[in-house]
Amino acid sequence: MQLNSLTNQTIALAGIAQAAALVDQLATTGTANAIALEASIGSILKIDSDSVVDVYGSLSGLKLGLEQMQTQMTGYKIPNHQQARYAASIVYLETKLSGHKDMLKIIQTGISRAQAQSEQYGVLHENVIANLGDIYFNTVRTLAPPVMVNGEQAYLSRTDTTNKIRALLLAGVRSSLLWKQCGGARWKFLFHRKKIVAELQDLLKRA
Repeated sequence: MQLNSLTNQTIALAGIAQAAALVDQLATTGTANAIALEASIGSILKIDSDSVVDVYGSLSGLKLGLEQMQTQMTGYKIPNHQQARYAASIVYLETKLSGHKDMLKIIQTGISRAQAQSEQYGVLHENVIANLGDIYFNTVRTLAPPVMVNGEQAYLSRTDTTNKIRALLLAGVRSSLLWKQCGGARWKFLFHRKKIVAELQDLLKRA
């Protein structure tokens, strides 16, 4: 499939934004958008896909990320600074991870195991999410500085919430990697802002 396009880069960026938004939802409310959660967690398990959209299942599964990204980029509403910080941290961690080939192999092996689990139990089964959370905790999280998640301690102290947050951070890293595979780069994000916003508006009409 043809990867290098602004449309694909925007979809992958929305994947990062969605992971960050879901982390914030879980940390502050203890719950998260179920459709978006399944799309983001499922994206980790989609190793071979026919298109970039297929990584997330559909554009409707990415609607939260597209909306959050539009909010952050247009200035129509007050941006969520926590989500922006999470997204920036995710991209930074993915950049550091790319230099650790042994760690990438460990992650790939773990994801293959989680794929097998998901086929038996479903994408959002607690065992699948716990496995993905452990992958993040034992690999990506060891890269400094780790993502510091702020929220209500009552939610952050729950194992199931912690596992979901860690799995979502791994999903964000996967989207960041996809963004770069599609030709994404920091300078393009800065200088093609208007084009990206136009892509967002078009994608939201189809989501």
